[in-house]
Amino acid sequence: MTINQSAFVRQEMNPPLPAPTGQGGLTRWLRLNLFPTPKDTVLTILALALLAYIVPVLVQWLFIDATWTGVDRKACATVSQGGVLPDGQSGACWAFVSAKFQQFIFGRYTYEERWRPLLVMALFVILLIPMLIPKVPFKGWNALALFIVLPVVSFFLLIGGFGLPHVETQLWGGLMITLILSFFGIAVSLPLGIILALGRRSNLPVIKMLCVVFIEVIRGIPLITVLFMASVMLPLFLPVGWTFDKLLRALIGVSLFSSAYMAEVIRGGLQAIPKGQFEGADSLGLSYWQKIRLIIMPQALKLVIPGIVNTFIGLFKDTSLVSIIGMFDLLGIVTLNQADANWSTPVTPVTGYVFAGFVFWIFCFGMSRYSLFMERHLDTGHKR
Repeated sequence: MTINQSAFVRQEMNPPLPAPTGQGGLTRWLRLNLFPTPKDTVLTILALALLAYIVPVLVQWLFIDATWTGVDRKACATVSQGGVLPDGQSGACWAFVSAKFQQFIFGRYTYEERWRPLLVMALFVILLIPMLIPKVPFKGWNALALFIVLPVVSFFLLIGGFGLPHVETQLWGGLMITLILSFFGIAVSLPLGIILALGRRSNLPVIKMLCVVFIEVIRGIPLITVLFMASVMLPLFLPVGWTFDKLLRALIGVSLFSSAYMAEVIRGGLQAIPKGQFEGADSLGLSYWQKIRLIIMPQALKLVIPGIVNTFIGLFKDTSLVSIIGMFDLLGIVTLNQADANWSTPVTPVTGYVFAGFVFWIFCFGMSRYSLFMERHLDTGHKR
C-alpha cells in the first residue's frame, strides 16, 4: 500500500494572526504616547482641555467672525468704531491682507515691473525642486545653475539692465527681501563656514588664530550690531565718494554673521569623526584636500544636518532685523502698512502679524521636515 506523502504537506502558509487587543492600532498608540503613566495622563487631559478652550475661540476669530472682503477700515470696524460690524463682533481683518498682499510680497517695487520678481521666484522654484530630490540626476549642473547662474540673472532682472528699467533697491521689500537675504546668506554661509571650521582646526598658527578671532568676535555680538555697523559705520571708513548699496551691506552682514555660527556647527561634526577615518585616509596616500573632500566632510556634514538646518532657520527668521537699517522685509512691510489710516482698526495689526507669522512658519516648518527626510535618506548605518 502506497501512501501519498504530499497529502500531509501544507502547500500554503497560514495567514498572520491579528495582534492581541490593545497591542496594535490606535489603542496602542494612545497608550504609549498619551497615557503611559498617571502623570502623562493628567498632562494629556490638561492639554486637551486647554485646546478645547482655545481652539474654538481661535477658529471663531480667524474664520467665522473674520472679514474677508472690503475696501477700507469700515469693513473691519464695529459700529462704535465707525464701521459696519455689530458691536462685540470683530474677527480677523483678512480684507486688509488681501488689499495689501502685493506690497507684502514685493514691497514698493514698481507695479508695472513686478513680473520680474515673479519670474525670478519661478526660476528659483524650478531649479530648487530637482536639487532637493535625491534621485534627480545632474546635481552638479543643477547646483551651478542655482547658486551661480541664477543670482547673476536675478540681479539684472530685479535691478534692471539690458533694456529693463532700473528699480532702486530702496523700493524692494516684503517677502522678496526676506527670500533674497535668506538665499544669499545660506548660499554663502555654508561654504564659508566649512572653510572657517577647517581653518580653526588647522595646524598653521596664523590661519587658526585668524579664524578663531573672526568666529569669536562675530558670535560675541548681536546681529543688530553687525547690521548697524555694515550700514552706518562702514561708509565712514571708505574713501570719499565710495559707497555700497544698503542691500549689499545687509547681505554681507547677514552672511558673515551666519557663517560664524555655521563654522561651529561644522567643527562639531569634524570632531565627531573617529581618528581612524583620518588615519585610514592618510594610509591610502590621499592629499589633505582629497581626504577632506572624499572622506571626512561627507561624514561630518551628515552628522550635523540638524545643526545646519537649525542655523538656516535662525537665519531666515533673523532677516526681520534688517528693519533696523531702514529695509522692509515681510514683517517690516506688514508693520509699515499698519500705519495706513484707511485700514486703522484694533484688529488690523494682529491680523497682519498672524499673516506674517504663518508665512514664516510655513518656510521654517518646510526646512525642518526636509532635514528630517535627509536624515532618514542618509542614515545608512543600520541599512542592510
